[in-house]
Amino acid sequence: MKKQSGSLPQDVKSSLPPFTKRGNLVATTPLTTPKKTGVLLINLGTPAAPTPKAVRKYLAEFLSDPRVVEIPTCIWKIILHAIVLRIRPRQSAKKYQLIWTTEGSPLLAISKQQVILLQEKLGSEIQVELGMRYGEPSIASALEKLRAQKIEQLIVLPLYPQYAAATIGSSFDAVMRVLQSWRYVPAVSFINGYADFPPYIKAIADSITQHWQTKGRSEKLLFSFHGLPQRAVDLGDPYFQQCQTTARLVAAALQLKEHEWQLVFQSRFGKANWLQPYCSAVLQDLARNGIKAVDVVCPGFAADCLETLEEISLTYAEEFKRAGGEKLSYIPALNAQAEHIEIMTALIVHSNF
Repeated sequence: MKKQSGSLPQDVKSSLPPFTKRGNLVATTPLTTPKKTGVLLINLGTPAAPTPKAVRKYLAEFLSDPRVVEIPTCIWKIILHAIVLRIRPRQSAKKYQLIWTTEGSPLLAISKQQVILLQEKLGSEIQVELGMRYGEPSIASALEKLRAQKIEQLIVLPLYPQYAAATIGSSFDAVMRVLQSWRYVPAVSFINGYADFPPYIKAIADSITQHWQTKGRSEKLLFSFHGLPQRAVDLGDPYFQQCQTTARLVAAALQLKEHEWQLVFQSRFGKANWLQPYCSAVLQDLARNGIKAVDVVCPGFAADCLETLEEISLTYAEEFKRAGGEKLSYIPALNAQAEHIEIMTALIVHSNF
């Protein structure tokens, strides 16, 4: 019997398992069998205590990451240990003391609450763990807990909506270093940002609206994102573009006119040229030009931390007043709000598995 070109014989076809369409792939039905899944939430990290010693340990790990400081190691190591770690820990410890709570670091306390609520949302079939890129609990310890559960697939969710090599790229490095030592490596889905994810945009817009309803609306809304050296963008980080996208989409959701909002960047380190405009400079200019009240939201932070609770709410608020302004109102991060847990759940559900 003559076979049809490009087609399997009927007797061979009948012996194959049924096929299921899976995106652009065609998979056999065994791929749909539920597998034990682990979810790793990642955030930046925090010192263990608001003391110079604890801050020095944290900064030494953080600033030794070549993804964070892209200076030749031989040069940066001397600067770091001879200058930075001798001065900055004492200064930063004083700032941490201003925001420290009875539960410890706000970032860690909020992150733990996020894990609890996400675990409740996902159910017992999926194990959720928290790993901080620097400090404790470490990414390595979180992954070991998931390995002990004999997970077959791993979903990694760094809580940075906008991609930067210094944050998401570094998180990827840390996860891969651990997995390299595992005999059995689970299937891995790595979520590398969600700057324009509709549920995230809606949640930020809703949080601003709720703030205005309870606290009143100021004359200007600033979208403040963590700064990044301009060189990082020049080398290929899509961070600046993604920050613009997030701010533009939220402003559109709020139906803001162009003069009613502005994109700014905060948290510079060192003397290099960083992304502009700088939040502190814009605030002072606004005050000098007669703007008496501003609202500031920080969509790049998944949990309130030193940069929002101290830098924006205290330091920048004081600078704004000294320049002639009257009120800076900080709009809190999404933290452990129900809508934020829904965002995480949606990102996990929409991952590759």
